[in-house]
Amino acid sequence: MSAPGGQGPEVRVWGESDVLVVSAPLPGVLRVRLFPEARANALGFPRMPVKRSFALRPDLPGGVTLNAAELDDELLVIGGGLSLRLDRASGAWRVSTGSGATERVLVSALGWSGEAPTQRPALDAERFNLRRTRLNLDAPDGAMYLGFGERVGPLDKRGMHLTFWNTDCFPHHTETDPLYVSVPFTTVLQDGRAHGVFVDESWRMEVDVARAHPHELRWASSGPELDVYVLAGPRPADVLRRYADLTGYAPMPPLWALGAAQSRWGYRTADDLRAVIQGYRDRNLPLDSVYVDIDYMDAYKVWTVSGANFPDLRAFVKEAGAQGVKLVPIVDPGVKLEAGYDVYEEAARGDHLVRTARGDVLVGEVWPDPAVFPDFTRPEVVAWWAGRHKVFADAGIQGQWNDMNEPACFSLRQPRETEGKTLPYDARHGTRTHLEVHNAYANGMSEASRLGYAKFSPQIRPWVLTRAGYAGIQRHATVWTGDNTATWSHLALSLPMIQGLGLSGIPFAAADVGGFAGDTTGELLARWYQAAVGYAFVRNHAALGTADQEPWRFGEAVTDVIRAALDLRYRLLPHLYTLAQGATRTALPVMRPLALHWPADEDAAREDTQYLLGEGLLVAPVLRAGHRRRLVYLPAGRWAAVFNLAQFGPIHAGGQHVVADAPLDTLPLYLRAGTALPVTEPAPHTTSALWARLSWLVHADRAGFVGQLFEDAGDGHAGGRLTRLVGERQGTRLTIRRDAEGDIGTFEQRETMHVLGLGHVRAVQGAASFAYEDGVLRLTLPARWQTVTLDLDEDDEEPGEVDALPVD
Repeated sequence: MSAPGGQGPEVRVWGESDVLVVSAPLPGVLRVRLFPEARANALGFPRMPVKRSFALRPDLPGGVTLNAAELDDELLVIGGGLSLRLDRASGAWRVSTGSGATERVLVSALGWSGEAPTQRPALDAERFNLRRTRLNLDAPDGAMYLGFGERVGPLDKRGMHLTFWNTDCFPHHTETDPLYVSVPFTTVLQDGRAHGVFVDESWRMEVDVARAHPHELRWASSGPELDVYVLAGPRPADVLRRYADLTGYAPMPPLWALGAAQSRWGYRTADDLRAVIQGYRDRNLPLDSVYVDIDYMDAYKVWTVSGANFPDLRAFVKEAGAQGVKLVPIVDPGVKLEAGYDVYEEAARGDHLVRTARGDVLVGEVWPDPAVFPDFTRPEVVAWWAGRHKVFADAGIQGQWNDMNEPACFSLRQPRETEGKTLPYDARHGTRTHLEVHNAYANGMSEASRLGYAKFSPQIRPWVLTRAGYAGIQRHATVWTGDNTATWSHLALSLPMIQGLGLSGIPFAAADVGGFAGDTTGELLARWYQAAVGYAFVRNHAALGTADQEPWRFGEAVTDVIRAALDLRYRLLPHLYTLAQGATRTALPVMRPLALHWPADEDAAREDTQYLLGEGLLVAPVLRAGHRRRLVYLPAGRWAAVFNLAQFGPIHAGGQHVVADAPLDTLPLYLRAGTALPVTEPAPHTTSALWARLSWLVHADRAGFVGQLFEDAGDGHAGGRLTRLVGERQGTRLTIRRDAEGDIGTFEQRETMHVLGLGHVRAVQGAASFAYEDGVLRLTLPARWQTVTLDLDEDDEEPGEVDALPVD
């Protein structure tokens, strides 16, 4: 095995049949490219294939300089705060932080190997070696493996075998694998510390998470190499930030996308949507968008509009907009093969289509039949598809829903057995096969959508939703979990699925409320709306032929519960919008698992039936039919029950389970001591994120509290203002200070504050008025206030329990 020592941007090591290349693209990130099939030659380092990553951000800066030293039996490579030691004899290697007594091993490679590709003339699954390249990593006892993209099951995937092959699986169940989104990235928790492993291979791949062997994480790819990134922690938040530094941060969504949405496969006409909007308005239910499925098209031809169903699309979009409602149409990648249809003619003329191994245009069947498929792995095809968005931009549409983009294919003109109802492994994408690029197909489609709106509607913040994706999809789109079912098991599944996507670098994700397939019930729909209070977006969506599931279809009592849940969602919008803006800077998801902030607490790390909004608001929805109580785990700290944000209830010490009473109209919420939560009043729809009525719900601890608020126009690209609310306590004085960065002009704002956890308050300075009653201080604040000071009793103690009191 040969390896040059010294200093440089990368270190290359090679032997007779394998090559290893080490680099550090960013501080805290070490990249190890493994080529077990490479062949050295007498002239030295062999020529390597050109690597194209569909995941990495295109503006990734230059890497970190490495230092290499040859030791007795090892090669030592140091750079970016990490080190790699390679055993010369066995080829085993490990990546660590620190050295000597402070060394902490993050990843230990036990072995790696490869085989030449096979070409047996049989079915696809037999013609190709799907485990051509392998890497075995050590999986220590107690280590938890989170993420891996969209998966069912618990947050910790240890003991599971997972496949990376985006699949249109309708319907999925509690053990289905694979699903729609493949992200070969895991956040590993061990002894309260975190690190990440990202294998950047869009090829079909598998990982065995200590199932076949209890102490090994076994990766297997159908491609010729394994491109491994090791990401240092020590916190889970550090791992997510480093992953986003590599693959990109999510863009800021428009405010309206965080509001309520109604969708159904079966809303055929503009009149159907008018009736839906009116149904919401008549019942005082908030609504910001309606989604329209494939029936708006002319004969399922993408980028067309049925004149019979939508005689004037632009006029309808304007009409709905006057009621505060946006229209979000579906877009599928399948293009109908029809002479004279301009989209097909352009695609054929421009050579934009996926081809068979023989070189013919690949023809299949989706909703249009026959159908052909744009090749979104090529930049020129992405640019062409982006240009097709003009029809939507001209109609005033500001967002869309990209579906069927695994890509799904119901059948092929030349029948073949394929894996997962898609294109054959040997279909051609330029010089690449479908086996290599299948998982990345949806990334290009969603990138085209974002580029299209940037070109034709540069003044807006577009909303792009996708069903499928690969690592890096967060740069282009929000993800939903696909075709779920109207069952209690799928309601419960939605929480670890969304949290798992968040731990896979996708901060904006949600599931369809009520379930897509099957008939929902009033109780299930009500509980689902409550659980969805912290989804990245809230869309009620149902399949053709299922029972109606608009909120008013189950009687007034259920409608009232859903209205309260939606009002709660709209009250939380200042906080949710602030979390969304934070995700664009930190990569922390909107809906967070407890493991993100309490990785050393095993009960917290394994809890996936509840979630956090930020670090200080815990949401514990009821997920079982007929249940009116549930067990809630509270991590370290002190937690005030603020059920429905309608009352301050008892205060509980953390580190324990408590029982929450939760009748059908109640969502258990808990506010952690030290947290200031910005909320507003319910509204029929969003307008802007300049909150005319703002209230801070504060649970103070002995040191004080902190909260954040991001404000802007709610759309577009003008600047915003980030306000930091800080309460600092010194002795018997609490000083509340409001610090703001950014200028959004002045506007009239009614601002109040409700503070729990102070004991008795003797005096207040800087507030327009105040009242202290039963342990809660209520402050009315003047416009553009900066500082408020509170004088407290010498012997005040945070009350252990406070009677239930209305927040407002």
